[in-house]
Amino acid sequence: MDFAFDARTEELRGKLLAFMDEHVYPAEAVAEEQRAALADPWDTPPVVEELKAEARRRGLWNVFLPDAEYGAGLTNVQYAPLAEITGRSPQLAPTALNCAAPDTGNMEVLAQFGTEEQRKRWLHPLLAGEIRSAFAMTEPEVASSDATNIGTRIERDGDDYVITGRKWYISGAMNPRCEIFIVMGKTDPEGVDPRRQQSMVLVPRDTPGVEIRRAMRVYGYEDHYHGGHAEVVFDGVRVPVTNVVGEEGGGFAIAQARLGPGRIHHCMRLIGMAERAIELMCRRATDRTAFGKPLAEQGVVQEWIADSRVAVEQLRLLVLKTAWLMDTVGNRGAHTEIQAIKIATPRTVAGIIDKAVQLHGAGGVGQDFPLAELWAAARTLRLADGPDEVHQRSLARRELKKYR
Repeated sequence: MDFAFDARTEELRGKLLAFMDEHVYPAEAVAEEQRAALADPWDTPPVVEELKAEARRRGLWNVFLPDAEYGAGLTNVQYAPLAEITGRSPQLAPTALNCAAPDTGNMEVLAQFGTEEQRKRWLHPLLAGEIRSAFAMTEPEVASSDATNIGTRIERDGDDYVITGRKWYISGAMNPRCEIFIVMGKTDPEGVDPRRQQSMVLVPRDTPGVEIRRAMRVYGYEDHYHGGHAEVVFDGVRVPVTNVVGEEGGGFAIAQARLGPGRIHHCMRLIGMAERAIELMCRRATDRTAFGKPLAEQGVVQEWIADSRVAVEQLRLLVLKTAWLMDTVGNRGAHTEIQAIKIATPRTVAGIIDKAVQLHGAGGVGQDFPLAELWAAARTLRLADGPDEVHQRSLARRELKKYR
């Protein structure tokens, strides 16, 4: 990346690049060995805790949070290049910096909408990296891309809410350190405004009625480092009414506020994943010979590398423009660009990683290189934070509105 950022961003980039070279990349193989030896496969390998301690020592902790009271106080434009770097090792680097989803979005929600008591009880331990969290929205029985379909019920009973519903692909829930869920459900299912029917409620993991049923796989992977993706049942779970986040009926608006910055984070990490794929592609092309000459001299391989470089540079500019708009005119003003990066980035990056897989042959689909897992992550992000088609529909409507 050849952009000239402000002095603080450049300083953090330098620190982070050194941290990646000196600690994160060497820890990748170590983490796999340690995880295989854990009594609980969902627990955290010791080397990850060592990375977290080193990141804190270097001042690379909670850099995602724009609120200087809780985090580094960086703008979206300042954080974007740091997120890109962490994307080069998506299993370890975001967690090492305490910048991994879903904790990032949950911390943002608590910082922005939580009460003082909620922040003290849950935000502060999350900021310290002492606990993990989960965000429970997606459901197996409905098309959860439309939040108005959510079937989980949050019913008032005196001073309590009673929560009943079934969720799945709840990221982070398998980690034994996951202590708190932010659960989205309907408090007013018959409400006139479908966007005021939902609320978010804090549910401690150890609350009676919370059942972690199973780990869900993503293209065969269980994603142990991020706490997996669980099926969770809430069977008459009772929590105080004071556990509501923000206000009753505010769940849809909070979800939209949560997703805006998250898409910047995801897209910049995706670009980092693409950069690593290009690097692996170039190294493989120069190291291997086929049909009498290095792969690097094969015309189709040169096309793959050239096209990948062009695509990454285009994506980076679009994501940085989006980050700048979010900083200057807010998420609403950047609505079109947020949708554009959500559509373009995972699709394009999955294509780049696929080329790298092809170039690596059998090695590309195995565990000796990170490419198969990177591809699975990129492909999954075409569904996470809303399917591409939802964003295409909304973006097209905005474009057509100009001509009606």
